[in-house]
Amino acid sequence: MDQGSIQSPHQLRRKCAHCGLVNAAADELCRRCGTALANDETAEPLPASAEVATTAKKRGFLKRLTWVLGATSIILVIWYASLLITSDGLQPDERQKVAAAIGLLQQHGLNPEAFVLKHLTMFRRTDNWWNRYIGHRDAYAATNFPFEIVTLYPEFFDVPVDDCERAAVLLHEGRHLLGDGEEAALRSTWQNKRRLGWTVDRYKQTRVWDATERLTKAQFPYMFQCGANGQTDCY
Repeated sequence: MDQGSIQSPHQLRRKCAHCGLVNAAADELCRRCGTALANDETAEPLPASAEVATTAKKRGFLKRLTWVLGATSIILVIWYASLLITSDGLQPDERQKVAAAIGLLQQHGLNPEAFVLKHLTMFRRTDNWWNRYIGHRDAYAATNFPFEIVTLYPEFFDVPVDDCERAAVLLHEGRHLLGDGEEAALRSTWQNKRRLGWTVDRYKQTRVWDATERLTKAQFPYMFQCGANGQTDCY
């Protein structure tokens, strides 16, 4: 027998009797209409060029996908490096205050925020080029998500009265690092303030408490409709 005439199963094709589409021999159902295909005995030879074209198409797609993923990764790495290069790191005393605040979060069971702040975050003390470009309102800190970079402004170290208030600020930024928007981060911080030990009886007169309470009340008035008078903080 002429070996050149033997056809590989992958080089056969089946023509659908219902719609006329030519399918591969391995197909049991028509790719177009779903009709059951004839048995292998009725399969027609598939030109070798068709199999080569299919293989080349798959390889071309994988090559393009690899190129896109690689290029995206390089861009992200360059972007991340530029954010660090154009900003300054914390001073030793500032790092100690940050570590103490994160320790309080961990101590009170706020573990997701504590973990991302402690192990995944780069803290800076001055704005990077992106922060300067987009600008920001007065704040104690700013977060660059998903790069996990937190800029802590002088007010973060000077205005809070103790580590607990700095922990409350970092709790807010920790929610941003986990992907929350401003509203979700504000709501989560206020709901967890008692758990953190940041309570009205101890901090009512501080600037951080006053600013946070006003923002929360304006954004979530339903949180302040409890008690006999209907105006008490529900948390």
